[in-house]
Amino acid sequence: MAKRWYVVRVQSGRENTVQAALERKLRVAGKTEVIPRVLVPVETVTEVKAGRKRTRKKKLYPGYVLLEIEQDEKQKVPVDVFGIVRETSGVGDFVGTHNNPEPLPAPEVEKLLAIVERSADKAPQVQMAFKKGDSVKIKEGPLESFDGVVDETIPAKGVVRVIVTIFGRATPVELEYWQVEPV
Repeated sequence: MAKRWYVVRVQSGRENTVQAALERKLRVAGKTEVIPRVLVPVETVTEVKAGRKRTRKKKLYPGYVLLEIEQDEKQKVPVDVFGIVRETSGVGDFVGTHNNPEPLPAPEVEKLLAIVERSADKAPQVQMAFKKGDSVKIKEGPLESFDGVVDETIPAKGVVRVIVTIFGRATPVELEYWQVEPV
């Protein structure tokens, strides 16, 4: 029997609650071997708001939960499992046509699982709203109130390289991403 990933629509903001409820219902019904994984895909990001740096988990697909389901011999979701999932509080329905859920394509599942695993393994990725060529204003530090152009972003370090004109000369300056703002 093959395992395939399916998507379930849930109430937005209740993804983790639905995940816990589904896992509990499956455990009580003895169906954990049919649905071994219930996943709310998240990515860890670091962002700065109001001058404070914070790390948070960002849902990749708000309003959706992924289920790894072992299919029956007809390559369908088992009827009893279908009922357990649909009757869980907060669950809308499977993605697909009525009573015929569509599994996610294998390449898409691999890409999604790689993002989730990478996010869990490494330090949080800094979320920057800048890209090369953007005009920015330095809002903190010795070059405060200077204007410049983004030359490079380095999310791993949380640094933005900005080209600033000082005394008529273009000078590259590395700044923390929270020290600049878009113009």
